[in-house]
Amino acid sequence: MIDKIRGLSIKHKLLLTLIFPSVTSLLFAGVFLILLEITEFQKNTRDDLSALAAIIGNRSTAALLFDDRDLVRENLAVLNTLPEVQVACLYDAHGAVFSQLIKNNQAGLTCPSSIGNEQTQFESVHLFVVQPIVVDSEMLGTVYIHADFTQAYWRKIQFTGLLFIVLVGVSILTFFLSAPLLRLISSPVKNLVKTVKAISDTKDYSLRAVKVNNDELGVLVDAFNGLISTVEIQNQALIREKGRYLTLFDDNPTMVFNLGEDGRILSVNHTGAKQLGLTVEELQDCFVYDFIHPSDLPIMYEFVDSCLKRPLQVHKEEIRQVCNNGRIIWVRATARLVENENQQSSLLVVCEDITEARLLSEQVAHQASHDALTGLANRNKFDDYVKQAIALAHKDQSEHVLCYLDLDQFKVVNDTSGHLAGDELLRQLGDLLKKHVRHDDFVARLGGDEFGILMYNCYLSQAVQVCEKLRDVVRDFRFAWEDRSFTIGVSIGISSINATSRDAVNLLKEADAACYAAKDKGRNRVHVFRPDDEELAMRHGEMQWVSKIQQGLEQNHFCLYGQPIVPLFENDDGLHFETLIRYRDIKGHLIPPGAFLSSAERYNLASAVDRWVIRNLFRWIAEKPGFLNDLSLCSVNLSGLSLSDETMLAYISEQFANWGVPTHKICFEITETAAIANLSYATKFIHQLRERGCSFSLDDFGSGLSSFAYLKNLPVDYIKIDGLFVKDMLDDKVDLAMVKSINEVGHIMDKKTIAEFVENERTFNLLNELGVDYAQGYVIGKPVPLDELELVKPFVVMPK
Repeated sequence: MIDKIRGLSIKHKLLLTLIFPSVTSLLFAGVFLILLEITEFQKNTRDDLSALAAIIGNRSTAALLFDDRDLVRENLAVLNTLPEVQVACLYDAHGAVFSQLIKNNQAGLTCPSSIGNEQTQFESVHLFVVQPIVVDSEMLGTVYIHADFTQAYWRKIQFTGLLFIVLVGVSILTFFLSAPLLRLISSPVKNLVKTVKAISDTKDYSLRAVKVNNDELGVLVDAFNGLISTVEIQNQALIREKGRYLTLFDDNPTMVFNLGEDGRILSVNHTGAKQLGLTVEELQDCFVYDFIHPSDLPIMYEFVDSCLKRPLQVHKEEIRQVCNNGRIIWVRATARLVENENQQSSLLVVCEDITEARLLSEQVAHQASHDALTGLANRNKFDDYVKQAIALAHKDQSEHVLCYLDLDQFKVVNDTSGHLAGDELLRQLGDLLKKHVRHDDFVARLGGDEFGILMYNCYLSQAVQVCEKLRDVVRDFRFAWEDRSFTIGVSIGISSINATSRDAVNLLKEADAACYAAKDKGRNRVHVFRPDDEELAMRHGEMQWVSKIQQGLEQNHFCLYGQPIVPLFENDDGLHFETLIRYRDIKGHLIPPGAFLSSAERYNLASAVDRWVIRNLFRWIAEKPGFLNDLSLCSVNLSGLSLSDETMLAYISEQFANWGVPTHKICFEITETAAIANLSYATKFIHQLRERGCSFSLDDFGSGLSSFAYLKNLPVDYIKIDGLFVKDMLDDKVDLAMVKSINEVGHIMDKKTIAEFVENERTFNLLNELGVDYAQGYVIGKPVPLDELELVKPFVVMPK
């Protein structure tokens, strides 16, 4: 029933909504009205007859007492006026019929023989009234009346039926009067449904429903039209997105595959089909594994398996695809597991052709691991092979050899014939080395004019023999360039790779140190690294100092000391001292300069150390203006590297400007060897600073390639006599003569002299007698921190 009602139209449902409650109301009202009328009728008739019976009983009291039956019949005769009353009886106190009134004898109605338990009640349409007659609590008799209300009931039913007909008529009239109102509701709904069907059938979202009224249906129509407008906009956007998606999918320059979990191709875009050389239809239902390079099939299987096991992740892999024509391409596959609207899983794979990038990457990788000039492996590749050799030695107790080669006299070729000649020489030497080593040995260019050779499964003695042959081959090699011919040599350092070797870095350090040792011994020779080699130990110690010096410069681990220099004659020139440097290690221990300055010189760090000293000394002086007033002269050492550093002059000038230190209070000390090594530039360097007011001192004069002729060309103000002559001059006549001659020549050239290593009074007095101008040494004062210079009281001996 409910299902049938659901299938009705809105109009019929509205009609049913109107009719059903009306009919139901009428039914309930009719039944209620009938029941109400019957109940009211029964009550009224029962009350009326009971009252009439009571009246008859009261009137018949005397008749009962005096047995007057005529009077009783008169009293009962009153009931003849009531057509419904059929039988009326009066019973005496003993329950016997005293008198009776029977209207219809044919019906067989009589007075009951006994009414002992009878009560007033309705039975169907018959009313039985039983009314006791009581006087002074004494029961005298009973009045019994039997009435038939069939006709009365029928009249009531007729009346109710008429009333019900009137109500039905009113309902029908109401229904017809309500029909136009129903149409006001059903008609807009019908039009709305018609519009919905038209939009559904034609997919024309520009259609709109007509708004009739401004009621709730009007609001519904407005809402529907607004919704359709939104749907139209979204539909247009969806159409555009669909077009873009189709463009993105089919015209995408990358290959897009939709794969089943078994690797079956469910769909593919045009680019993917074109790249593989087939049509989209031909590729569908094929397996993607059919187009994977055989070597990459395990990778592809694992790739798909990873996507299925970790569906939330995006997976990437580079594999080779085989096209239909046999061409092999490299692709970068990006994949993820997706689900459609039916909860069916598939694999979305986007493949980008990276063939060119892969080839370029391989080319770049080759370039990154090989030397562009010689085609040999470079330093990084060589390091990797050394690490592999170490691992191999640890694994099978094998022995290998690392050779470090540094060309001798290569700079001569570069300087005389240019870098093109040097590059060609390196190329030819690279080919030469490869020809004279075993096929399994590994040759690399480590940088500049340095080469490395890794000899596999080779004992140290065998390696020495091979390296000697290589040295001879390089020595006998003649390099021709234009109209010149060059002969070069090679210094070779050898380090053994065995089960005790630690790492590649240390091995290269060992071989490098051995190579430097070969150069120090005269070049063009072979040197084997041994842990107990003193020369290599010294070289290794110098190499270790490199990082310490660099760290000391960055973190200010250096500190400045000063040693007084005093005049030998009575005068008061103020404080004169030489600035010295010390290194403070992490434990706070002071390390003298002799331990690290040679390393700084060898590894080109001396100029940086000089800059640190100048900057920190000038700052210290500038922060102590009182000390500056007492200062006569402060000596600062400059290394040979600083003299050849073209930026040092500008740096010194900048520090003078930054700290405001008077130039006439600064004396720069340069060694005789450093000055002579680059005499022209050293002379220019000295002249420019002397023009600004600085003075210069020639340090350790007599210890190097001493020649008094150089003093004519070196515009220095002081000559420091080497302490090696001064400290033994009391016992060695040659040293005494050297001190005397240097002092005399210096005075003739109008230069003041300073004697170093003055360690006792006798030496001090002898220098005084010789006429030396200044003395410096432990007897004068030991080096102290700069802050303690003012407290130093130098030892002075006055001449007798």
